[in-house]
Amino acid sequence: MILDAISNIEQFVDVFLYVYILAIFLLILTSWIRLPYSFSSVLRFLHDVCDPYLNLWRRVLPFPGPLDFSPMVGILFLAVVRGVFNGILDRLH
Repeated sequence: MILDAISNIEQFVDVFLYVYILAIFLLILTSWIRLPYSFSSVLRFLHDVCDPYLNLWRRVLPFPGPLDFSPMVGILFLAVVRGVFNGILDRLH
């Protein structure tokens, strides 16, 4: 019973982090291409979801000109968190 709950938690965290990383990638792609006005609600949603997390990294990282490395550092941090969390849950099995 407990093993099943741990597996469910591990699956939930994996899916959540993959979807969040996908949202960050979509935000990056939409910053490179100009989308029609009909997609403005999607862009607003991506900004509302991703910007609070990325702003944490923007405060810490230096800005080397027009380049913004906060998405890359944010994604790497989420991957590390996923690995640590899965490692902790694997020890509970």
